[in-house]
Amino acid sequence: MATYLEAAMIILFGCSWPNNIIKSLKTKSTHGKSLLFLILIDTGYVCGIASKLISGNFKWWVLAIYILNFVMVSIDMGLYFYNRSKGR
Repeated sequence: MATYLEAAMIILFGCSWPNNIIKSLKTKSTHGKSLLFLILIDTGYVCGIASKLISGNFKWWVLAIYILNFVMVSIDMGLYFYNRSKGR
């Protein structure tokens, strides 16, 4: 049951990232974005991924959700740098 609750948490967190990516693409601005926040979130996902790999007792689909979220936050971070460079 704990695995399903963890997966639900990661899925629910992950639902916000597509909206942030779309907002970054539409506004072409870094307004309202925090680089430190994005770095902290990505670091948290890396810790979650490492935890799953070290434990050895995990479901691959939960690890895939962590990786998907990490990728989405990384895309948003890349858009942050891209939009910041275009804004100068």
